[in-house]
Amino acid sequence: MTAQRIDYVELYTENRKPTIEYFVSSFGFTEAADCVDDDRHSTMLCHGDMRLMVTSGAATAEYLEEHGDGIADIAFGCDDVAATVAAARTAGARITRAPDGAPVISGFGAVRHTLVRDLGDSAGRRWPPGRAWIPAPATDPLPAWKRSIQSLDHVAVCLEKGTLEDCVRFYCEAFGLSWYSSEQITVGNQAMHSTVVRSADDLITFTILEPDPVKGSGQLDGFLERNRGAGVQHLAFLVEDIVLAVREFQDRGVEFLQTPGTYYDMLADRMVELREQTAELRSTNVLADRDEWGYLLQLFSRSPHERNTLFYELIQRQGAQGFGTANIKALYEAVDRDRVAGESVSP
Repeated sequence: MTAQRIDYVELYTENRKPTIEYFVSSFGFTEAADCVDDDRHSTMLCHGDMRLMVTSGAATAEYLEEHGDGIADIAFGCDDVAATVAAARTAGARITRAPDGAPVISGFGAVRHTLVRDLGDSAGRRWPPGRAWIPAPATDPLPAWKRSIQSLDHVAVCLEKGTLEDCVRFYCEAFGLSWYSSEQITVGNQAMHSTVVRSADDLITFTILEPDPVKGSGQLDGFLERNRGAGVQHLAFLVEDIVLAVREFQDRGVEFLQTPGTYYDMLADRMVELREQTAELRSTNVLADRDEWGYLLQLFSRSPHERNTLFYELIQRQGAQGFGTANIKALYEAVDRDRVAGESVSP
């Protein structure tokens, strides 16, 4: 009675075609299937083991009016759907049914979780049931850059102040996820609490964040205001070679946050094993951190969405199992510089 994997993530958008073009042309996703219903039009995009459904239409209007472009559904593949429904109900979830009859579990904010039967093999996953999916024509073997994203590493969730503990409890009780780590991160007069929950085989990982209620307002508060409540702050894409991926994605239009040069002046001393790579990391603004198992490299995009409600991360893991705690401060500073720059050029 547990959630085994993230089967697909559904993004609601007002501008379906430009959004699809962004993921296909800039990030290398492939259009895998299309479905048109009376009240919605969905396109399934794939990259590695990751499936991203982009949806627009009348069925999305209420969500978009309230929240702007964002993740509306994180579908879980379950070993026993009925048992997971029962556990979610006991944990206090609201349970509805999708038009195709699939159970839908309330999550954080307006985000829901459609439950599908997990077959235990990602290659054998089916299209979401109950809809007339039309598979895209077969294509030639993908070029290397279109294979750079391997999977969805984690989902970063932003909550209102004071709700993190209850949210973590809910995901553990309802879906069988387990607590992995917790910490408080302070940046100047701002701070946030962070807890990571995971499935048994790490195919589902949520990094759950909330602003510290006694500290000053920061970027998490800004997200909550723009999103009008809790939601998915970013999706993290696992890549094999982040430097090559960043260069390719930049050439194709993805904009990434800038990192101050002083960060790299200190990096060579902080992480001796990366001294020979420091110049490449500096030129691509890639951040680095380590834990007891190894190190990781990561970089965050600017949001391509009008309300700035969702952005994306690239992450390369060299043994590390953490999430770049030492880089959170650099990310905060980069986001704040980006925000201030945008305000300075606003009419």
